[in-house]
Amino acid sequence: MHSYEVEIKSLLGSKENADALRERIFRLDPATKLVAHNSQLNHYFQGGNLDALAESVARRCLEEDKCIQFDDLARKAKTFSVRTRQKDSGVYLVVKASIDDSSSDNGISRIELDEKVDIPLDALDALILGSGFIYQAKWSRDREEYLCRGINICLDKNAGYGWLAEFEKMVEDREAVEAARQEIRALMRELDVQELPQDRLERMFSFYNAHWQEYYGTDKVFTVA
Repeated sequence: MHSYEVEIKSLLGSKENADALRERIFRLDPATKLVAHNSQLNHYFQGGNLDALAESVARRCLEEDKCIQFDDLARKAKTFSVRTRQKDSGVYLVVKASIDDSSSDNGISRIELDEKVDIPLDALDALILGSGFIYQAKWSRDREEYLCRGINICLDKNAGYGWLAEFEKMVEDREAVEAARQEIRALMRELDVQELPQDRLERMFSFYNAHWQEYYGTDKVFTVA
């Protein structure tokens, strides 16, 4: 069974705005919990196809049930995004496929496969590159993840973007996607947080991809209207 990721982003920009949002979260719900705090490297790929990825990577690195899930994702994908992630000491293969008309890179509603693998990041990258993909960009961030009213809120300090908030809920039934989207937006209204429009997010994403070598692993930030 697939998990469906429903995620809406808000551009915070400065540390002061991130600190203020963190305070509002705990003021709104004192039961909010910090569930993770880590540093991440995220490598994005493009070009290639999911069938080749299944043969060269998924069947080597994933359990059989996850390979079946991967094959089903490949059949349903309108568009897809392939990335690798190093989160502290763990390495993950991440594949996201759009289920609406937004992009698989930054869309609001997506099927997600996010599985830990037992090989180093550079070795996983090499398998993906060997299957016909090329690097799109490399990203770095520090992340604080909170659980508030059943919704994950991530406060991310991203190279290039600055501070960003991601409001996310995972559901197991596609029919529950719209309700989850509305639940997230209701919480964002209570927290006085503005949704980052998809068209601006796509412009930011494109700019970073064209200049990522300048920002990866740094604290440098750009502004794209």
